[in-house]
Amino acid sequence: MILRNNLPMWRTFVCLVALLLAACKVEYSFTGTTLDYNVTQTFSVENFFNDSGGGPANMGQLFTENLKDYFQRNTQLELIRGNGDLQFSGAISRYTITPQATVSSQSPTQPDRAGQMRITIAVEVEFVNLADESANMKRTFNFFQDYDPRNTSLLQVETELVEVIFENIIQDVFTSTVANW
Repeated sequence: MILRNNLPMWRTFVCLVALLLAACKVEYSFTGTTLDYNVTQTFSVENFFNDSGGGPANMGQLFTENLKDYFQRNTQLELIRGNGDLQFSGAISRYTITPQATVSSQSPTQPDRAGQMRITIAVEVEFVNLADESANMKRTFNFFQDYDPRNTSLLQVETELVEVIFENIIQDVFTSTVANW
């Protein structure tokens, strides 16, 4: 009986809350972008080339396509061939493989060897925002992944590690350019 008497009051309350939210025009993006889609509608990505002298042959193309895909999935921007409202260009500037920890050999005739190896990739990105020139930047983003050469060869893990590294670099590029975190 109490529920029946309060039902019209709840309907009124829900309607008022809905009206207030509509009047406030609350905008929120789950990706955290601060883009105004009335001003910024397109983006373009020039081919990133591998200027590092190392890594897989398709590394530049892989980075370029992954960057495009990430922005298409996480924004409402339209990808165009050139001269987008947001423009990305650059190159892979470093690809290194370095030992991180040595494992002592138990035999005096065998040398010590690397227990962990690290792949590090650096990508130089130039970002142009036609709507806000103060946001323009040229910055190098880098990330690394370790692997154990005792259990796997570089050929077995290189593709997977490069993809993980690119995923992290692209998230950093996204955050630095459109998320403003």
